[in-house]
Amino acid sequence: MSTLLVTGGAGFIGGNFVLRSLERDPELRVVNLDLLTYAGNLDTLAPVLQDERHEFVHGDIADAPLVQRLLREFRPDAIVNFAAESHVDRSIDGPAAFVQTNIVGTLNLLQSALEYWRELPAEQGAAFRFLHVSTDEVYGSLGEEGSFRETTPYAPNSPYAASKAGSDHLVRAFHHTYGLPVLTTNCSNNYGPYQFPEKLIPLVILNALALQPLPVYGDGLQVRDWLHVHDHVDAIATVLRGGRCGEVYNVGGRAERTNLQVVRAICAALDARVPDSGFGDRTQLIEHVTDRPGHDRRYAIDCSKLSTELGWNPSVDFETGLAQTVDWYLENTRWVERVRDGSYQGERLGLAGAEA
Repeated sequence: MSTLLVTGGAGFIGGNFVLRSLERDPELRVVNLDLLTYAGNLDTLAPVLQDERHEFVHGDIADAPLVQRLLREFRPDAIVNFAAESHVDRSIDGPAAFVQTNIVGTLNLLQSALEYWRELPAEQGAAFRFLHVSTDEVYGSLGEEGSFRETTPYAPNSPYAASKAGSDHLVRAFHHTYGLPVLTTNCSNNYGPYQFPEKLIPLVILNALALQPLPVYGDGLQVRDWLHVHDHVDAIATVLRGGRCGEVYNVGGRAERTNLQVVRAICAALDARVPDSGFGDRTQLIEHVTDRPGHDRRYAIDCSKLSTELGWNPSVDFETGLAQTVDWYLENTRWVERVRDGSYQGERLGLAGAEA
């Protein structure tokens, strides 16, 4: 049985990775380390909480003794690092937490992994991997044309993006300095089941369902490349299996849309599924609000390296994926209610930068 140490495995992308990996591989064991901050949710892991192949550990990636103990006890074949503070607006309000988790926490993981890897028998050491999951936001903002490639210079524009850029550089440095067998993936905007409702798509779904205002930053013409989370976690599994050590692989959905297009598509999907004859078209709820400070205008990912080298391609087109996502939130109201009972009620974040 192979073993993965997954960090941040109770979050949106990490949780989907854990669920999908255990479902697909009966010979896999996952040690899942998560601090369960506001976006971590054990309800996401309900299907595997009683599975003997899943070991959940409540803890912090910056806790060196804990990480070292888990490595000694479970002897993983790979570490997959999803653990991160990940919301741009929250990073504007409180950047220190992003530096602590995304940079200091990643550094601790790397140091612990290096010590562990150096003590492995030769054959196991040769097969070991440290896979770091990152974001396209480290590249900054694009003009109207072109796409981010793995060779695009870093130019982060938010505290979140800067913290992820710092962690990416540390991962690269540990490979080139110490030889640690690392892999890095940089993904575009994810969507799908179990996403915390501070992010655009679930927030709009829930607000539109409740006939609440739908805030759209600025003119709403910011462009993002949308990637279904199942395609993303499949790409991560592909890179983990066959990626070349020290390499970076960009993961994109080949589905560029403006934010306004996405909001309108959600309104149309809900109008078709849950019509409100007394209210009418939910696009009436759209409200243009003051733009996010430093808001990047456009992201787009060129994932041809991943496609050419490892044969991965996105399989979920945006229209199908969005419809499935809307249906998931309609069918999983208990999950949503527990999130909103916990810490987040749909309020706008990231206003500190606007007040500066």
